[in-house]
Amino acid sequence: MADPKGFLKYERVEPPKRPKEHRAEDWREVYVDLEPAERDQQVRTQATRCMDCGIPFCHSAGSGCPLGNLIPEWNDLVRRGDWTAASDRLHATNNFPEFTGKLCPAPCEAGCTLSISPLSGGPVAIKRVEATIAEKSWELGLAQPQIAEVASGQRVAVVGSGPAGLAAAQQLTRAGHDVTVFERDDRLGGLLRYGIPEFKMEKKHLDKRLAQLKKEGTQFVTGCEVGVDITVEELRARYDAVVLAVGALRGRDDTTTPGRELKGIHLAMEHLVPANKQCEGDGPSPIHAHGKHVVIIGGGDTGADSYGTAIRQGAASVVQLDQYPMPPTTRDDERSPWPTWPYVLRTYPAHEEGGERKFGVAVRRFVGDENGHVRAIELQQVKVVKDPETGRREVLPVSDEIEEIPADLVLFAIGFEGVEHMRLLDDLGIQLTRRGTISCGPDWQTEAPGVFVCGDAHRGASLVVWAIAEGRSVANAVDAYLTGASDLPAPVHPTALPLAVV
Repeated sequence: MADPKGFLKYERVEPPKRPKEHRAEDWREVYVDLEPAERDQQVRTQATRCMDCGIPFCHSAGSGCPLGNLIPEWNDLVRRGDWTAASDRLHATNNFPEFTGKLCPAPCEAGCTLSISPLSGGPVAIKRVEATIAEKSWELGLAQPQIAEVASGQRVAVVGSGPAGLAAAQQLTRAGHDVTVFERDDRLGGLLRYGIPEFKMEKKHLDKRLAQLKKEGTQFVTGCEVGVDITVEELRARYDAVVLAVGALRGRDDTTTPGRELKGIHLAMEHLVPANKQCEGDGPSPIHAHGKHVVIIGGGDTGADSYGTAIRQGAASVVQLDQYPMPPTTRDDERSPWPTWPYVLRTYPAHEEGGERKFGVAVRRFVGDENGHVRAIELQQVKVVKDPETGRREVLPVSDEIEEIPADLVLFAIGFEGVEHMRLLDDLGIQLTRRGTISCGPDWQTEAPGVFVCGDAHRGASLVVWAIAEGRSVANAVDAYLTGASDLPAPVHPTALPLAVV
Protein backbone atom coordinates (compact mmCIF):
# COMPACT_ATOMS: atom_id res chain seq x y z
CA MET A 1 0.00 0.00 0.00
CA ALA A 2 0.99 3.66 -0.26
CA ASP A 3 3.24 5.33 2.31
CA PRO A 4 0.86 7.22 4.65
CA LYS A 5 3.74 9.49 5.69
CA GLY A 6 4.97 10.22 2.19
CA PHE A 7 3.69 13.80 2.27
CA LEU A 8 5.74 14.36 5.44
CA LYS A 9 8.92 13.10 3.82
CA TYR A 10 8.67 14.92 0.49
CA GLU A 11 7.62 18.42 -0.49
CA ARG A 12 5.36 19.19 -3.39
CA VAL A 13 7.54 20.23 -6.33
CA GLU A 14 6.12 21.83 -9.45
CA PRO A 15 7.55 20.89 -12.86
CA PRO A 16 10.42 23.26 -13.69
CA LYS A 17 9.75 25.97 -16.25
CA ARG A 18 12.11 27.28 -18.89
CA PRO A 19 13.49 30.78 -18.16
CA LYS A 20 10.73 33.28 -18.84
CA GLU A 21 12.92 35.42 -21.09
CA HIS A 22 13.54 32.38 -23.30
CA ARG A 23 10.07 30.91 -23.45
CA ALA A 24 8.53 34.28 -24.33
CA GLU A 25 10.57 34.23 -27.53
CA ASP A 26 9.14 30.99 -28.93
CA TRP A 27 5.93 28.94 -29.02
CA ARG A 28 7.23 25.78 -27.34
CA GLU A 29 5.65 24.55 -24.12
CA VAL A 30 6.79 26.48 -21.08
CA TYR A 31 8.09 23.52 -19.08
CA VAL A 32 11.63 22.12 -19.15
CA ASP A 33 12.00 18.95 -21.18
CA LEU A 34 13.76 16.86 -18.53
CA GLU A 35 15.78 13.78 -19.28
CA PRO A 36 13.45 10.76 -18.91
CA ALA A 37 15.35 9.23 -16.00
CA GLU A 38 15.35 12.48 -14.01
CA ARG A 39 11.70 13.17 -14.87
CA ASP A 40 10.64 9.67 -13.82
CA GLN A 41 12.44 9.87 -10.48
CA GLN A 42 10.97 13.30 -9.68
CA VAL A 43 7.46 12.14 -10.52
CA ARG A 44 7.79 8.89 -8.58
CA THR A 45 8.71 11.00 -5.56
CA GLN A 46 5.69 13.23 -6.08
CA ALA A 47 3.42 10.18 -6.39
CA THR A 48 4.77 8.92 -3.07
CA ARG A 49 3.04 11.88 -1.37
CA CYS A 50 -0.34 10.22 -2.07
CA MET A 51 -1.73 8.51 1.04
CA ASP A 52 -4.25 6.24 -0.73
CA CYS A 53 -7.06 7.79 1.33
CA GLY A 54 -9.95 5.65 2.46
CA ILE A 55 -12.40 8.05 0.80
CA PRO A 56 -10.48 9.64 -2.11
CA PHE A 57 -12.31 12.84 -3.00
CA CYS A 58 -9.79 13.42 -5.80
CA HIS A 59 -11.67 11.10 -8.15
CA SER A 60 -15.19 11.96 -7.02
CA ALA A 61 -17.21 13.51 -9.87
CA GLY A 62 -18.80 15.94 -7.42
CA SER A 63 -15.64 17.39 -5.95
CA GLY A 64 -12.73 16.07 -8.00
CA CYS A 65 -12.33 14.39 -11.37
CA PRO A 66 -15.59 13.86 -13.31
CA LEU A 67 -13.86 11.11 -15.31
CA GLY A 68 -13.51 9.10 -12.12
CA ASN A 69 -9.77 8.70 -12.73
CA LEU A 70 -8.39 6.01 -10.41
CA ILE A 71 -5.86 8.43 -8.99
CA PRO A 72 -4.69 6.66 -5.80
CA GLU A 73 -4.21 3.46 -7.80
CA TRP A 74 -1.98 4.90 -10.48
CA ASN A 75 -0.17 7.11 -7.99
CA ASP A 76 0.90 3.99 -6.12
CA LEU A 77 1.83 2.18 -9.34
CA VAL A 78 4.02 5.15 -10.33
CA ARG A 79 5.58 5.18 -6.84
CA ARG A 80 6.61 1.55 -7.43
CA GLY A 81 7.83 2.27 -10.96
CA ASP A 82 5.20 0.10 -12.67
CA TRP A 83 4.52 2.44 -15.59
CA THR A 84 2.77 -0.22 -17.68
CA ALA A 85 0.13 -0.92 -15.06
CA ALA A 86 -0.19 2.82 -14.33
CA SER A 87 -0.83 3.48 -18.01
CA ASP A 88 -3.48 0.75 -18.07
CA ARG A 89 -5.31 2.19 -15.05
CA LEU A 90 -5.13 5.74 -16.38
CA HIS A 91 -6.41 4.85 -19.85
CA ALA A 92 -9.22 2.81 -18.29
CA THR A 93 -10.97 6.08 -17.47
CA ASN A 94 -9.37 8.70 -19.72
CA ASN A 95 -8.98 8.55 -23.50
CA PHE A 96 -6.61 11.51 -23.66
CA PRO A 97 -4.57 11.91 -20.45
CA GLU A 98 -2.00 14.16 -22.14
CA PHE A 99 -4.79 16.68 -22.84
CA THR A 100 -5.96 16.74 -19.25
CA GLY A 101 -2.41 16.49 -17.89
CA LYS A 102 -1.49 19.68 -19.71
CA LEU A 103 -4.75 21.66 -19.89
CA CYS A 104 -7.03 20.71 -17.01
CA PRO A 105 -6.93 23.08 -13.98
CA ALA A 106 -6.99 19.92 -11.82
CA PRO A 107 -10.13 19.86 -9.66
CA CYS A 108 -8.66 16.55 -8.47
CA GLU A 109 -5.92 18.45 -6.67
CA ALA A 110 -8.47 20.78 -5.08
CA GLY A 111 -10.26 17.67 -3.78
CA CYS A 112 -7.06 16.00 -2.55
CA THR A 113 -7.09 15.36 1.20
CA LEU A 114 -3.80 17.25 1.48
CA SER A 115 -5.67 20.37 0.31
CA ILE A 116 -7.56 20.55 3.60
CA SER A 117 -4.74 22.48 5.26
CA PRO A 118 -1.75 24.40 3.88
CA LEU A 119 0.28 22.75 6.65
CA SER A 120 0.32 19.58 4.53
CA GLY A 121 2.59 21.25 1.98
CA GLY A 122 -0.04 21.26 -0.74
CA PRO A 123 -1.94 18.57 -2.61
CA VAL A 124 -0.37 15.67 -4.45
CA ALA A 125 0.93 16.80 -7.86
CA ILE A 126 -1.72 14.69 -9.59
CA LYS A 127 -1.67 16.63 -12.83
CA ARG A 128 2.11 16.22 -13.17
CA VAL A 129 1.90 12.49 -12.47
CA GLU A 130 -0.89 12.08 -15.02
CA ALA A 131 1.01 13.94 -17.73
CA THR A 132 4.10 11.82 -17.12
CA ILE A 133 2.16 8.56 -17.30
CA ALA A 134 0.83 9.72 -20.66
CA GLU A 135 4.36 10.50 -21.87
CA LYS A 136 5.61 7.10 -20.69
CA SER A 137 2.71 5.41 -22.46
CA TRP A 138 3.97 6.70 -25.79
CA GLU A 139 7.63 6.10 -24.97
CA LEU A 140 6.98 2.48 -24.01
CA GLY A 141 4.63 1.83 -26.95
CA LEU A 142 1.64 1.26 -24.69
CA ALA A 143 -0.79 3.65 -26.43
CA GLN A 144 -1.64 1.23 -29.21
CA PRO A 145 -4.78 1.35 -31.38
CA GLN A 146 -7.61 -0.82 -30.07
CA ILE A 147 -9.36 -2.43 -33.01
CA ALA A 148 -12.91 -3.69 -32.53
CA GLU A 149 -13.17 -7.44 -33.05
CA VAL A 150 -16.79 -7.35 -34.23
CA ALA A 151 -18.47 -4.72 -36.40
CA SER A 152 -21.97 -3.71 -35.35
CA GLY A 153 -23.06 -2.56 -38.80
CA GLN A 154 -24.34 0.68 -37.26
CA ARG A 155 -23.15 4.08 -38.45
CA VAL A 156 -22.69 7.14 -36.23
CA ALA A 157 -21.96 10.74 -37.20
CA VAL A 158 -20.12 12.94 -34.69
CA VAL A 159 -20.32 16.66 -35.42
CA GLY A 160 -17.28 18.41 -33.96
CA SER A 161 -13.74 17.19 -33.31
CA GLY A 162 -13.00 18.79 -29.94
CA PRO A 163 -12.26 16.64 -26.87
CA ALA A 164 -15.91 15.65 -26.34
CA GLY A 165 -16.42 14.62 -29.96
CA LEU A 166 -13.12 12.74 -30.12
CA ALA A 167 -13.83 10.87 -26.87
CA ALA A 168 -17.30 9.85 -28.08
CA ALA A 169 -15.91 8.81 -31.46
CA GLN A 170 -13.12 6.70 -30.00
CA GLN A 171 -15.41 4.89 -27.57
CA LEU A 172 -18.01 4.15 -30.25
CA THR A 173 -15.39 3.02 -32.77
CA ARG A 174 -13.88 0.64 -30.21
CA ALA A 175 -17.40 -0.71 -29.59
CA GLY A 176 -17.57 -1.73 -33.25
CA HIS A 177 -19.60 1.07 -34.76
CA ASP A 178 -18.72 2.82 -38.02
CA VAL A 179 -17.98 6.39 -36.88
CA THR A 180 -17.40 9.49 -38.99
CA VAL A 181 -16.36 12.80 -37.39
CA PHE A 182 -17.29 15.98 -39.25
CA GLU A 183 -15.25 19.14 -38.64
CA ARG A 184 -15.98 22.47 -40.32
CA ASP A 185 -12.42 23.77 -39.83
CA ASP A 186 -9.57 22.80 -42.12
CA ARG A 187 -7.85 20.81 -39.35
CA LEU A 188 -9.08 18.51 -36.62
CA GLY A 189 -9.16 19.24 -32.91
CA GLY A 190 -11.63 22.06 -32.34
CA LEU A 191 -10.49 24.32 -29.52
CA LEU A 192 -7.58 21.96 -28.85
CA ARG A 193 -6.25 22.95 -32.27
CA TYR A 194 -7.15 26.59 -32.67
CA GLY A 195 -8.15 27.79 -29.21
CA ILE A 196 -5.29 26.45 -27.07
CA PRO A 197 -1.94 28.16 -27.74
CA GLU A 198 1.04 26.05 -28.67
CA PHE A 199 2.89 27.08 -25.50
CA LYS A 200 0.20 25.35 -23.40
CA MET A 201 0.02 22.18 -25.47
CA GLU A 202 2.10 21.51 -28.55
CA LYS A 203 -0.12 20.11 -31.28
CA LYS A 204 2.09 17.06 -31.78
CA HIS A 205 0.26 15.54 -28.79
CA LEU A 206 -3.11 16.07 -30.49
CA ASP A 207 -1.78 14.69 -33.77
CA LYS A 208 -0.60 11.46 -32.11
CA ARG A 209 -4.06 10.80 -30.70
CA LEU A 210 -5.70 11.59 -34.03
CA ALA A 211 -3.41 9.07 -35.70
CA GLN A 212 -4.44 6.50 -33.11
CA LEU A 213 -8.15 7.13 -33.79
CA LYS A 214 -7.63 6.82 -37.54
CA LYS A 215 -5.82 3.48 -37.14
CA GLU A 216 -8.71 2.24 -35.02
CA GLY A 217 -11.11 3.00 -37.85
CA THR A 218 -12.63 6.38 -37.04
CA GLN A 219 -13.12 8.38 -40.23
CA PHE A 220 -12.74 12.15 -40.42
CA VAL A 221 -14.11 14.78 -42.79
CA THR A 222 -12.69 18.31 -42.50
CA GLY A 223 -13.86 21.53 -44.09
CA CYS A 224 -17.45 20.32 -43.89
CA GLU A 225 -20.18 22.29 -42.12
CA VAL A 226 -23.01 19.91 -41.34
CA GLY A 227 -26.32 21.45 -42.30
CA VAL A 228 -24.71 23.31 -45.21
CA ASP A 229 -22.15 21.14 -47.01
CA ILE A 230 -24.09 18.04 -46.03
CA THR A 231 -27.79 18.48 -45.32
CA VAL A 232 -29.66 17.12 -42.35
CA GLU A 233 -31.64 14.91 -44.70
CA GLU A 234 -28.44 13.39 -46.05
CA LEU A 235 -27.08 12.98 -42.53
CA ARG A 236 -30.22 11.18 -41.39
CA ALA A 237 -30.18 8.92 -44.44
CA ARG A 238 -26.54 7.87 -43.99
CA TYR A 239 -26.28 7.48 -40.21
CA ASP A 240 -28.21 5.62 -37.53
CA ALA A 241 -27.33 8.12 -34.78
CA VAL A 242 -25.83 11.61 -34.56
CA VAL A 243 -23.75 13.14 -31.77
CA LEU A 244 -23.59 16.92 -31.52
CA ALA A 245 -20.26 18.02 -30.03
CA VAL A 246 -20.27 21.47 -31.61
CA GLY A 247 -18.94 23.40 -28.62
CA ALA A 248 -20.11 26.71 -27.19
CA LEU A 249 -18.11 29.17 -29.26
CA ARG A 250 -20.45 32.17 -29.31
CA GLY A 251 -18.21 34.70 -27.60
CA ARG A 252 -19.65 37.18 -25.12
CA ASP A 253 -19.31 40.81 -26.18
CA ASP A 254 -20.01 44.18 -24.60
CA THR A 255 -21.65 46.52 -27.08
CA THR A 256 -22.83 49.03 -24.47
CA THR A 257 -19.48 50.61 -23.61
CA PRO A 258 -18.94 53.86 -25.54
CA GLY A 259 -16.36 53.45 -28.29
CA ARG A 260 -16.89 49.71 -28.80
CA GLU A 261 -17.24 50.32 -32.54
CA LEU A 262 -13.64 51.52 -32.86
CA LYS A 263 -11.19 49.51 -34.94
CA GLY A 264 -8.70 47.39 -33.01
CA ILE A 265 -11.28 45.95 -30.57
CA HIS A 266 -11.93 42.22 -30.97
CA LEU A 267 -13.17 39.13 -29.22
CA ALA A 268 -10.28 37.07 -27.85
CA MET A 269 -10.93 34.12 -30.15
CA GLU A 270 -10.54 36.41 -33.17
CA HIS A 271 -6.97 36.86 -31.95
CA LEU A 272 -6.21 33.32 -30.78
CA VAL A 273 -7.45 31.37 -33.80
CA PRO A 274 -5.30 33.10 -36.46
CA ALA A 275 -2.33 33.08 -34.06
CA ASN A 276 -2.64 29.30 -33.81
CA LYS A 277 -3.05 29.03 -37.56
CA GLN A 278 0.18 30.98 -37.97
CA CYS A 279 1.89 28.39 -35.75
CA GLU A 280 0.51 25.75 -38.13
CA GLY A 281 2.25 27.51 -41.03
CA ASP A 282 -0.73 29.35 -42.52
CA GLY A 283 0.96 32.74 -42.73
CA PRO A 284 0.86 35.88 -40.56
CA SER A 285 -2.15 36.62 -38.40
CA PRO A 286 -4.27 39.62 -39.46
CA ILE A 287 -4.69 40.55 -35.78
CA HIS A 288 -1.17 40.83 -34.40
CA ALA A 289 0.13 42.38 -31.18
CA HIS A 290 3.64 43.30 -32.37
CA GLY A 291 4.61 46.75 -31.10
CA LYS A 292 1.12 47.41 -29.72
CA HIS A 293 -0.24 48.26 -26.30
CA VAL A 294 -2.56 45.31 -25.65
CA VAL A 295 -5.42 45.38 -23.15
CA ILE A 296 -7.23 42.15 -22.31
CA ILE A 297 -10.65 42.43 -20.66
CA GLY A 298 -11.41 39.34 -18.59
CA GLY A 299 -9.45 37.36 -16.04
CA GLY A 300 -9.96 33.70 -16.97
CA ASP A 301 -8.21 31.05 -19.05
CA THR A 302 -8.97 32.65 -22.39
CA GLY A 303 -7.61 35.95 -21.15
CA ALA A 304 -4.40 34.26 -20.00
CA ASP A 305 -4.08 32.55 -23.39
CA SER A 306 -4.37 35.91 -25.16
CA TYR A 307 -1.91 37.38 -22.63
CA GLY A 308 0.80 34.82 -23.43
CA THR A 309 0.09 35.04 -27.15
CA ALA A 310 0.44 38.83 -27.17
CA ILE A 311 3.77 38.61 -25.33
CA ARG A 312 5.11 36.12 -27.87
CA GLN A 313 3.95 38.34 -30.70
CA GLY A 314 6.09 41.18 -29.33
CA ALA A 315 3.53 43.48 -27.72
CA ALA A 316 4.83 46.80 -26.41
CA SER A 317 2.80 46.24 -23.23
CA VAL A 318 0.10 43.90 -21.95
CA VAL A 319 -2.51 44.76 -19.32
CA GLN A 320 -5.24 42.37 -18.17
CA LEU A 321 -8.35 43.81 -16.53
CA ASP A 322 -10.65 42.08 -14.04
CA GLN A 323 -13.74 43.74 -12.59
CA TYR A 324 -13.55 41.62 -9.45
CA PRO A 325 -11.16 42.36 -6.57
CA MET A 326 -7.92 40.41 -6.36
CA PRO A 327 -8.74 36.96 -4.95
CA PRO A 328 -6.97 35.71 -1.82
CA THR A 329 -3.84 33.61 -2.21
CA THR A 330 -5.15 30.88 0.11
CA ARG A 331 -8.49 29.11 0.35
CA ASP A 332 -11.29 30.88 2.24
CA ASP A 333 -13.00 28.03 4.08
CA GLU A 334 -16.25 29.97 4.39
CA ARG A 335 -16.51 30.86 0.72
CA SER A 336 -15.11 27.68 -0.86
CA PRO A 337 -14.46 24.99 1.77
CA TRP A 338 -12.58 21.82 0.91
CA PRO A 339 -13.20 19.82 -1.28
CA THR A 340 -14.92 22.43 -3.50
CA TRP A 341 -13.00 24.36 -6.17
CA PRO A 342 -11.22 27.12 -4.23
CA TYR A 343 -11.66 30.81 -4.99
CA VAL A 344 -7.99 31.89 -5.03
CA LEU A 345 -5.68 33.99 -7.16
CA ARG A 346 -4.53 31.95 -10.15
CA THR A 347 -1.27 32.98 -11.74
CA TYR A 348 -0.56 31.42 -15.12
CA PRO A 349 2.95 31.05 -16.55
CA ALA A 350 2.15 33.86 -19.00
CA HIS A 351 1.74 36.30 -16.12
CA GLU A 352 5.36 35.70 -15.13
CA GLU A 353 6.61 36.74 -18.55
CA GLY A 354 5.70 40.44 -18.43
CA GLY A 355 2.73 42.79 -18.38
CA GLU A 356 0.45 43.51 -15.46
CA ARG A 357 -2.98 42.74 -14.07
CA LYS A 358 -5.45 45.25 -12.68
CA PHE A 359 -8.28 44.14 -10.39
CA GLY A 360 -11.49 45.87 -9.39
CA VAL A 361 -11.63 48.00 -12.53
CA ALA A 362 -13.96 48.33 -15.50
CA VAL A 363 -13.84 50.17 -18.81
CA ARG A 364 -15.64 53.50 -18.76
CA ARG A 365 -15.10 54.14 -22.46
CA PHE A 366 -12.78 53.41 -25.36
CA VAL A 367 -10.94 56.42 -26.76
CA GLY A 368 -10.24 56.60 -30.48
CA ASP A 369 -7.90 58.56 -32.72
CA GLU A 370 -8.72 60.62 -35.80
CA ASN A 371 -8.77 57.46 -37.93
CA GLY A 372 -11.38 55.69 -35.83
CA HIS A 373 -8.88 53.31 -34.22
CA VAL A 374 -8.71 52.70 -30.49
CA ARG A 375 -5.77 54.46 -28.81
CA ALA A 376 -6.63 54.42 -25.10
CA ILE A 377 -9.03 53.12 -22.47
CA GLU A 378 -10.57 55.03 -19.59
CA LEU A 379 -10.76 52.91 -16.44
CA GLN A 380 -12.79 53.33 -13.28
CA GLN A 381 -12.59 51.49 -9.99
CA VAL A 382 -15.69 49.36 -9.45
CA LYS A 383 -17.32 46.76 -7.25
CA VAL A 384 -19.62 43.93 -8.29
CA VAL A 385 -22.81 43.55 -6.27
CA LYS A 386 -25.29 40.71 -6.47
CA ASP A 387 -29.03 41.15 -6.01
CA PRO A 388 -29.98 38.59 -3.32
CA GLU A 389 -33.43 38.06 -4.85
CA THR A 390 -32.70 37.83 -8.59
CA GLY A 391 -29.05 36.78 -8.43
CA ARG A 392 -28.19 39.36 -11.08
CA ARG A 393 -24.83 41.07 -10.80
CA GLU A 394 -24.30 44.78 -11.26
CA VAL A 395 -21.02 46.63 -11.69
CA LEU A 396 -20.97 49.89 -9.75
CA PRO A 397 -18.28 52.60 -9.68
CA VAL A 398 -16.69 53.25 -6.30
CA SER A 399 -14.69 56.31 -7.31
CA ASP A 400 -14.97 59.24 -9.70
CA GLU A 401 -11.28 59.02 -10.49
CA ILE A 402 -10.55 58.08 -14.12
CA GLU A 403 -7.35 56.36 -15.21
CA GLU A 404 -6.38 56.37 -18.89
CA ILE A 405 -4.08 53.68 -20.23
CA PRO A 406 -2.79 53.27 -23.80
CA ALA A 407 -4.47 50.65 -25.98
CA ASP A 408 -3.83 49.80 -29.64
CA LEU A 409 -5.35 46.32 -29.44
CA VAL A 410 -8.23 45.40 -27.11
CA LEU A 411 -9.38 41.82 -26.62
CA PHE A 412 -12.62 40.76 -24.93
CA ALA A 413 -12.15 37.52 -22.96
CA ILE A 414 -15.31 37.68 -20.88
CA GLY A 415 -16.66 34.22 -21.57
CA PHE A 416 -19.02 32.55 -23.99
CA GLU A 417 -22.77 32.81 -24.45
CA GLY A 418 -23.30 29.30 -25.73
CA VAL A 419 -23.70 27.39 -28.95
CA GLU A 420 -23.41 29.35 -32.16
CA HIS A 421 -26.57 29.77 -34.19
CA MET A 422 -26.35 27.31 -37.06
CA ARG A 423 -28.54 25.88 -39.75
CA LEU A 424 -27.88 22.37 -38.47
CA LEU A 425 -29.88 23.03 -35.31
CA ASP A 426 -32.68 24.78 -37.20
CA ASP A 427 -33.08 21.87 -39.59
CA LEU A 428 -33.05 19.38 -36.72
CA GLY A 429 -35.72 21.40 -34.94
CA ILE A 430 -33.53 21.95 -31.88
CA GLN A 431 -34.02 25.09 -29.81
CA LEU A 432 -31.30 26.47 -27.57
CA THR A 433 -31.95 26.92 -23.86
CA ARG A 434 -31.85 30.31 -22.16
CA ARG A 435 -28.22 29.56 -21.36
CA GLY A 436 -27.50 29.07 -25.05
CA THR A 437 -26.97 25.32 -24.69
CA ILE A 438 -28.63 22.21 -26.12
CA SER A 439 -30.77 20.32 -23.64
CA CYS A 440 -31.14 16.55 -23.48
CA GLY A 441 -32.91 13.84 -21.57
CA PRO A 442 -31.38 11.40 -19.08
CA ASP A 443 -30.14 9.34 -22.06
CA TRP A 444 -28.27 12.32 -23.58
CA GLN A 445 -30.80 12.39 -26.44
CA THR A 446 -32.00 15.79 -27.63
CA GLU A 447 -35.53 16.66 -28.68
CA ALA A 448 -34.58 15.35 -32.14
CA PRO A 449 -34.86 11.51 -32.06
CA GLY A 450 -31.56 9.73 -32.53
CA VAL A 451 -29.57 12.94 -32.03
CA PHE A 452 -27.41 13.18 -28.90
CA VAL A 453 -25.36 16.01 -27.40
CA CYS A 454 -22.27 16.26 -25.21
CA GLY A 455 -19.50 18.60 -24.11
CA ASP A 456 -19.69 22.37 -24.08
CA ALA A 457 -22.69 22.30 -26.41
CA HIS A 458 -24.64 20.69 -23.57
CA ARG A 459 -22.85 22.01 -20.49
CA GLY A 460 -21.73 25.43 -21.66
CA ALA A 461 -18.08 26.47 -21.77
CA SER A 462 -16.36 24.20 -19.26
CA LEU A 463 -13.21 22.17 -18.59
CA VAL A 464 -11.53 19.69 -20.92
CA VAL A 465 -12.00 16.95 -18.31
CA TRP A 466 -15.77 17.50 -18.31
CA ALA A 467 -15.81 17.41 -22.12
CA ILE A 468 -14.07 14.02 -22.19
CA ALA A 469 -16.33 12.71 -19.41
CA GLU A 470 -19.44 13.74 -21.33
CA GLY A 471 -18.06 12.30 -24.56
CA ARG A 472 -17.51 8.93 -22.87
CA SER A 473 -20.96 9.05 -21.30
CA VAL A 474 -22.77 9.91 -24.52
CA ALA A 475 -20.97 7.00 -26.22
CA ASN A 476 -22.58 4.67 -23.68
CA ALA A 477 -26.00 6.17 -24.46
CA VAL A 478 -25.56 5.92 -28.24
CA ASP A 479 -24.28 2.35 -27.97
CA ALA A 480 -27.34 1.40 -25.90
CA TYR A 481 -29.63 3.20 -28.36
CA LEU A 482 -28.19 1.23 -31.28
CA THR A 483 -27.79 -2.20 -29.67
CA GLY A 484 -30.18 -2.25 -26.71
CA ALA A 485 -27.50 -2.28 -24.02
CA SER A 486 -23.97 -1.04 -23.44
CA ASP A 487 -20.93 -1.97 -21.39
CA LEU A 488 -19.17 1.29 -22.17
CA PRO A 489 -18.38 3.46 -19.12
CA ALA A 490 -20.60 6.44 -18.36
CA PRO A 491 -18.78 8.53 -15.74
CA VAL A 492 -21.29 11.39 -15.54
CA HIS A 493 -25.05 11.93 -15.78
CA PRO A 494 -26.38 14.81 -17.95
CA THR A 495 -27.45 16.67 -14.79
CA ALA A 496 -24.12 16.23 -12.95
CA LEU A 497 -22.63 19.38 -11.42
CA PRO A 498 -19.44 19.97 -9.46
CA LEU A 499 -19.87 20.40 -5.72
CA ALA A 500 -20.24 24.08 -4.81
CA VAL A 501 -21.42 26.38 -2.05
CA VAL A 502 -24.63 28.19 -3.03
